Amino acid sequence: MQKTMQLGSDRAYDILRSEHQPLDAIFAPKSIAVIGASQREGSVGRTVLWNLISHPFGGTVFPVNPKHHSVLGIKTYPNIAAVPEPVDLAIVITPASTVPGVIGECVDAGVKGAIVLSAGFKEIGTTGAELEQQVLQQVRRGKMRLIGPNCLGVMNPHTGLNATFAHGMALPGKVGFISQSGALCTAILDWSFRENVGFSAFISIGSMLDVGWGDLIYYLGDDPHTESIVIYMESIGDARSFLSAAREVALTKPIIVIKAGRTAAAAKAAASHTGALAGSDAVFDAALRRCGVLRVKSISELFDMAEVLAKQPRPKGPRLTIVTNAGGPGVLATDALITDGGELAELSPETYAALNELLPPQWSHNNPIDILGDADPMRYAKALEIVAKDPNSDGLLVILTPQAMTDPTQSAYKVKSLARIGKPILASWMGDADVEAGAEILNQASIPTFPFPDTAAHVFNYMWRYNYNLRALYETPVLPEGVDTSDRTIAKTIIQTARETGRTLLTEVESKQILAAYGIPTVTTQVATSAAEAVRLAEEIGYPVVLKVYSKTITHKTDVDGVHLNLRDAKAVREAYDAIALSVSTKVGANHFAGVTVQPMINLKNSYELILGSSIDAQFGPVLLFGTGGQLVEVFQDRALGLPPLNTTLARRMMEQTRIYKALQGVRGRKAVNLEALEQLLVRFSQVVVEQRLIKEIDINPLLVKAEGIDENSLVALDARIVLHDLDITEAQLPKLAIRPYPTQYVSSWTTRNGMQVTIRPIRPEDEPLMIKLHHTLSEESVFFRYFHLIKLSQRIAHERLTRLCFLDYDREMALVVDYENPETGEHEVLAVGRLSKLHGTSEAEFAILVSDRYQCQGLGTELLKRLLEVGRDEQLRLISAEILTENSAMQRVCEKLGFRIYPTVDASVVRAEIKVAGER
Repeated sequence: MQKTMQLGSDRAYDILRSEHQPLDAIFAPKSIAVIGASQREGSVGRTVLWNLISHPFGGTVFPVNPKHHSVLGIKTYPNIAAVPEPVDLAIVITPASTVPGVIGECVDAGVKGAIVLSAGFKEIGTTGAELEQQVLQQVRRGKMRLIGPNCLGVMNPHTGLNATFAHGMALPGKVGFISQSGALCTAILDWSFRENVGFSAFISIGSMLDVGWGDLIYYLGDDPHTESIVIYMESIGDARSFLSAAREVALTKPIIVIKAGRTAAAAKAAASHTGALAGSDAVFDAALRRCGVLRVKSISELFDMAEVLAKQPRPKGPRLTIVTNAGGPGVLATDALITDGGELAELSPETYAALNELLPPQWSHNNPIDILGDADPMRYAKALEIVAKDPNSDGLLVILTPQAMTDPTQSAYKVKSLARIGKPILASWMGDADVEAGAEILNQASIPTFPFPDTAAHVFNYMWRYNYNLRALYETPVLPEGVDTSDRTIAKTIIQTARETGRTLLTEVESKQILAAYGIPTVTTQVATSAAEAVRLAEEIGYPVVLKVYSKTITHKTDVDGVHLNLRDAKAVREAYDAIALSVSTKVGANHFAGVTVQPMINLKNSYELILGSSIDAQFGPVLLFGTGGQLVEVFQDRALGLPPLNTTLARRMMEQTRIYKALQGVRGRKAVNLEALEQLLVRFSQVVVEQRLIKEIDINPLLVKAEGIDENSLVALDARIVLHDLDITEAQLPKLAIRPYPTQYVSSWTTRNGMQVTIRPIRPEDEPLMIKLHHTLSEESVFFRYFHLIKLSQRIAHERLTRLCFLDYDREMALVVDYENPETGEHEVLAVGRLSKLHGTSEAEFAILVSDRYQCQGLGTELLKRLLEVGRDEQLRLISAEILTENSAMQRVCEKLGFRIYPTVDASVVRAEIKVAGER
């Protein structure tokens, strides 16, 4: 019988980390060469060398300088080739013009990592940028990883490594800090000494020529000393790499970002409404939401949130309960909470009754709960115990002001017992010396304490938003309705035909045809090239009708008075046709007039005008927009941005960020719109953007959504505009999606040995219910062979676990499922799954195969492994491997049949299977 096998992602990953994590050469080197070490007082070369030898890191330092025999009393070598021992890390401090040659010598000498502190690269212009490319060419010749150039360096406070020219060594701690600004690094370092803040890593990333955000986020995500990651960012660099790493790591370790350039101007010229609305900073916010990263506005917030998220659980929602001994601070906290989107928790009847029994009659009888100025420590403790149990509350804020009868220290002792209530608890001990001891007690008990209550409320808002964004990533969506492949071809043909005629602006008719090809309802739209034809079409459609200018060059119809509404008879249609023709001729020229479109006048009663669009962001590629539409769309600016592709959960999250969403749920006696249908429409729209990459900008404005009745016009695109990329742009030059879409190229049918027709395809987030069913079919033996130990079914099908298995980043991991549709019931079943996971920082991956016991011996495991090898070749992986239990001989035979070599390991119960699939990238 074919057996399932184990992916070496748990125990094997730890064993192999030292062999396969290239950045260890930078953060945990055994030997360092300082190239450009100097004797000159105050020089960077001297400072770096002094920092290395005065903070022992457990390794050897080799100064390299051809002009000196020794520096700081240490023997110096003329070049890296002359160093008598292998070098893990080279720190380069030579003039920019010499750096390409120096790095080339390091590659030749087998150096594994480099930090280039030298400036004079792309920050000075074209000459410097060319030098950078020369450096990169040398790096790519070997397996070296490089941080910089133009950076401060790195510190590993837990090992004592100080590979920087900063004056001082960071304290050890649990925060991984990455900065794009070396100057800010030194300021943060000084601040950290005053505030006693420690770091697990302190990194100046510089120009990110090689090592970028994604590499470092993965590295710190694997680092046992790092509990949270804070980032100062000026530019995103490789957006897909950043989002990919952040999305994976943020689930287990908070990532907090502060980014310069928040006030950068939005796009000044755009053919579409979307292009005008989607400013680059707003897009950056949307990208962070998509990967679960928290953005803050100040450096103090950066470290406040790192501390808070490490100490307290995330709130499930925005409802805060405030307990205070003074009314004024409670009001301040309330203002800060509500102004920033939070809510006051509504006290349950049980909570209200219990507080009535406990508190004096003069208590506030509402939230904020004013327990009065004479509150003693016991009153604080009992009040908090009561409100902590209230199901309507998502978090607590306790405020203390020092009054005559207040004991801040003893109150803190009582409050600290509530540090682990399952909800976040924050404190504001207001005052100076009188409250200092109490505040320290709370902080030591992992209850974050702030001097001002409005700051604490602001922090709570950050907390619930952070959790809201994370939940959106891993809520199981509804399977979207499919789009027929032939319809996609229709859309592609329309675009190609337009380009062949030299056009980049599609007509309204063409735009609507593309939407219709993806199942997006559009209003009937007919073209008339004469007044008489317009009348004939109007009578066919039925009055009243709408006439709009038909043109292959005019972008905004209203700019030329090109829209006439509610035309009720033939006379009105003729007059409207003539008026449009005259207006166009007068304003832009008769050659821009090609006729009119005739459309039915849709009844707008009990309906909403929305906008749905996409435009290109310079950093993140295609960006989606949803919000309030109509003629005043730029005035209201009620919009949410998101990155494609969408699923139904992400579509709903976009809708929830807008003010119009409340109306869509039903207000003032109106029924709610069909939100599920609107979700599906947003998903299909994102498919258009993902698959038709020649589209530069696209608008549906308005998208009409009716609040009553489900008919053919309950969701309908009344107008549409599509702008294509320039005619001379090649496919390779098209903007890349920031998030890799579903890899349809790996979907195909297959026949099992017993003749069952199945589909082998990449896993989707919507497959979570099918994965639960698969695990119900596994025997204990199959579970043991897959995981090396038995895991309870309840643990295997837990949502938190399955999210990691179904919600994949296809850039880093690929899982193929065998999908069988029962011809009698129409229900789907996953018979097997094969997984390929890249090892961080390498071009290697590990695989795993899991087959339902009922369908073993049908060749599923062999076919899945074959296809995983094809994926590995496509992804240009160098090596694919796995660890297999020695007794799992069937899986070993499958591997050998496909060309794997089997090796023994130090653990006699385990063998290792390896195959080389491609050359180095």
